[in-house]
Amino acid sequence: MSRAQSPVLLLVALLSTAGLQAAAETRLIMVEEQGCVWCERWNAQVAPVYPKSPEGQRAPLQRMDIGDPVPDDLSFDGKFRYTPTFVLVDDGTEIDRIEGYPGQDFFWGMLDRMLRKLDTGAAETD
Repeated sequence: MSRAQSPVLLLVALLSTAGLQAAAETRLIMVEEQGCVWCERWNAQVAPVYPKSPEGQRAPLQRMDIGDPVPDDLSFDGKFRYTPTFVLVDDGTEIDRIEGYPGQDFFWGMLDRMLRKLDTGAAETD
């Protein structure tokens, strides 16, 4: 193998590894409904900055109406009783959830706790 081929092989290997990491998809599902005052408050206070935040980069937001059927690629631990409900999912499986909107200061802290739970693999414990 020539020196010119080495960087090409390295690039292919890096792209292959990136593809494997992308397969483990982490998302934050926001279960909402029209007319929900707390959903509107979250939309005003958090939604504009969420996609730009490190949390939003790591767990992009996906919205779902509480009345819609659960998409085939998602698995939740239980029914939804409140809106908004924020569900952290990894590879389509629920890791943890926040029921209701506790205000932006508490929301960020609770989301951070959920992401740490994902990092430690503690999805089954609280």
